Amino acid sequence: MFKISTIDTRFQRRLVVEGKLVEPWIAELGRTWSDAGEGLQGRRLVIDLANVTVISQEGENAITDLMNQGARFSCDGILTRHVLRRLSRRWRRKCQD
Repeated sequence: MFKISTIDTRFQRRLVVEGKLVEPWIAELGRTWSDAGEGLQGRRLVIDLANVTVISQEGENAITDLMNQGARFSCDGILTRHVLRRLSRRWRRKCQD
């Protein structure tokens, strides 16, 4: 199962990702993030990974690519938070090199 819901508020557009971040759904996340970036009118765009149950290696690579494009993330839960922190550290090191 995989689902992306868009929640618009006055200050933020949130993409709520649910289920398994694995192939073939990884490309869908990238497309949805790209499309959601249009028409923000000053709002922040955040990808919410709180309801993600599995992140494959390809999913981690996609998250890193989205970080490179300026994506912001939120999460809940120990495992997802750990994965995002690890990817964020790797991304920062890569940017410094």
